[in-house]
Amino acid sequence: MTTQKVTLAKGLNMGLRKAMEDDPKVLIMGEDVGKLGGVFRITDGLQKDFGEDRVIDSPLAESGIVGTAVGMAMRGYRPVVEIQFDGFVYPAYDQIVCQVAKMQYRSKGHYKMPMVIRIPFGGGIGAVEHHSESPEAQFAHTPGLKVVACSNPIDGYWMIQQAIACDDPVIFLEPKRQYHADKAELDETATPDPLFESRVVRQGTDVTVLAYGPTVKTALSAAEAAAGEGRSLEVIDLRTLSPLDMGPVFESVRRTGRAVITHEAHVNLGMGAEVAARITEKCFYSLEAPVLRVGGFDTPYPASRIEEDYLPDLDRVLDAVDRTLDY
Repeated sequence: MTTQKVTLAKGLNMGLRKAMEDDPKVLIMGEDVGKLGGVFRITDGLQKDFGEDRVIDSPLAESGIVGTAVGMAMRGYRPVVEIQFDGFVYPAYDQIVCQVAKMQYRSKGHYKMPMVIRIPFGGGIGAVEHHSESPEAQFAHTPGLKVVACSNPIDGYWMIQQAIACDDPVIFLEPKRQYHADKAELDETATPDPLFESRVVRQGTDVTVLAYGPTVKTALSAAEAAAGEGRSLEVIDLRTLSPLDMGPVFESVRRTGRAVITHEAHVNLGMGAEVAARITEKCFYSLEAPVLRVGGFDTPYPASRIEEDYLPDLDRVLDAVDRTLDY
């Protein structure tokens, strides 16, 4: 077995390369994805190796990019669209919700939509306005779309390939502050977990902490800190937001009796609300306390100089843990 240490950015790059090698119908489109290799260098070197016909530098027009990809998907291609930053996706929102999500359903399966829309999401990089959004709930609320969020280099490598192989349209969320943050050992011969499954990433007995994307690292840091105080937190990486895989969540909450969910998006009508509702419905008699949510505040994303006050951090997660254990 040979392994190599990779960052999330490198894992995604390798996953895209493998998908393009395996299927000539896979192509990449987006702003600066070719010669520049993307603003985060996720597509670095791909245009050089696969050519300008398969790694296409597009105009600055998100609606046009996604609309073009819709036509390509209808003709049998597997386009992978990069939205440069999360806040730039809204000009394409009409195409995604009205065409991408509905085409297969309204054509009674005649037209497939095997396309992936990659969106770097979340904050923590000191960016300006429109560069640090968390729009995942808007897409998870749209029938016809699959929505997944990777949190680490290994998942990045495998999940992007699985998303590209899926015959349904996939919104693929990438935590941009994790792109170059940590490395992990990648074994390309391993058997990956299925795409639409959540995963227990740290076992515990006292409280179930649920996270996805950038807050998985936050939750794990909180669990490590709590262990020093004699508290055992079980951390679950949701990974898939639509469809939600609640089996491991229910099993965990029935053991711990307590649940905290954290995400960067503001709390009101966020993913945490749906997860909390499902836990309450299925685990009501096991709960020892209300399901608590930790997220961003109900304001537009703030200026970068105060974003650390906005983002859920270790202390805010531990405060929710303390509150749930006080019941």
